[in-house]
Amino acid sequence: MLRRVSPLFAVLVVAACTTTPELDATAPVDTPALFAALNAEAGPASSDWVAGFNDSQLSDLITRALDANPSILSARASLDAAEASARSARAGLLPTLDGSASVTERDGGNAAGTSFSLGLDAAWQADVWGRLSDTSRAGVLSAEAARADWHGARLSIAAATARAWYALNEAALQTDLARQDVETRTRQLEIVVRRFNRGVSRSSDVRTARSALASSRAALASREQAEAASARTLETLLGGYPAGAIDGDRGLPQLDQVPNPGAPEALFERRPDLVASAARLAAAGFSAEAARKALYPSLNLRASVSDGGADLEDIFDFDDLVSSVAASIAAPIFRGGALRAERDRQAANARRQAAQYVDTALTALREAENAIDADARLAERVDALAEAVVEAEAALELVERQYASGVASIFELIDAQTRLINANAQLISARGDRVDNRIALHLAIAGDFAAGGGIAPGASN
Repeated sequence: MLRRVSPLFAVLVVAACTTTPELDATAPVDTPALFAALNAEAGPASSDWVAGFNDSQLSDLITRALDANPSILSARASLDAAEASARSARAGLLPTLDGSASVTERDGGNAAGTSFSLGLDAAWQADVWGRLSDTSRAGVLSAEAARADWHGARLSIAAATARAWYALNEAALQTDLARQDVETRTRQLEIVVRRFNRGVSRSSDVRTARSALASSRAALASREQAEAASARTLETLLGGYPAGAIDGDRGLPQLDQVPNPGAPEALFERRPDLVASAARLAAAGFSAEAARKALYPSLNLRASVSDGGADLEDIFDFDDLVSSVAASIAAPIFRGGALRAERDRQAANARRQAAQYVDTALTALREAENAIDADARLAERVDALAEAVVEAEAALELVERQYASGVASIFELIDAQTRLINANAQLISARGDRVDNRIALHLAIAGDFAAGGGIAPGASN
């Protein structure tokens, strides 16, 4: 029987091959040996960026977030589902075995009575063209992509928690500064009122001082609102109710030189989104191959064993055992173009994944370059603003003495105090921006942290 089918089998194979286009899904990304924005003053590479901030409370918060954040729990569930799908795809390579048992009751006629039967059916599809293997490989690669997504979720939540923590601290520092400004404006108003009562100041000076105090109170209310919002953001990341009850420690870390981020090429093995994108690209290629090979004929083997009789014990009497073995070749002839449409869809999806991989790679490299470049510029900004604060403090002291002696006006006093407050506020903001950018750098290069950071180069999932 198989020999008679062979000529038809060969014709169908040739027909399937001649109607299948070749798939070319590549993703070339050229990278330099070093990041362009990296200068010679970079510090040593960081082995644990969270510990590098020397903030035990930050470490505790990240641990809490990794245990309770819904995004991580969702990514973990997606990983479990992808691994289950991979196991299901691998099962297609193995034979199937089904058992059956039945009891039949007939009334009337010569066949009246009860009969029992017991049987086993085994089936196996030979992976002649490797289609089932391609499907299995696609499932395994999809699971690897899901695992990389899980790593990425952990890294992202760790970075988001660090950002939220220091954003809360920055907001708390700004609130303290605004509160100090209100206290200073209040003392200034008292001085102006006393001078007015002595006839030294005019009533317009009193009203000007009151206006400045009211503006400071409005700024304080805005700062308090921002601090409460920052607290709620952090509480949400920790998986808790956003009550705005968590307090910052009102501290921002002192940063050293930017750590050496390594070679750009290392991002392709460390950064979770790139690892996931590469795995999905490979999975799409295997899926496209499997869809192409679905046009080929398939070889199926089936065997069955059954026994039965009028009595229950007859099913264990192997004298009446019936067995059969069959082999069949099936080839698609007409499916309304469904198989070719699926082949073309999977090929297009592979090309789409290739383009997405390039886009993800370029985005990753851009984020790293931006963070490296911004670190030095933010450091310069912090130094300049620190100098501005020193000069503003000296100017305020001078104007206060001049106002007390009647040389300076109330407007000069208020202007000097405003300049000092603004310089301090900008300095706090610049320090916060630099900390935020340093976290963005570690996120961009998939830096390690004790609870789990990027993917170790060469790691096998």
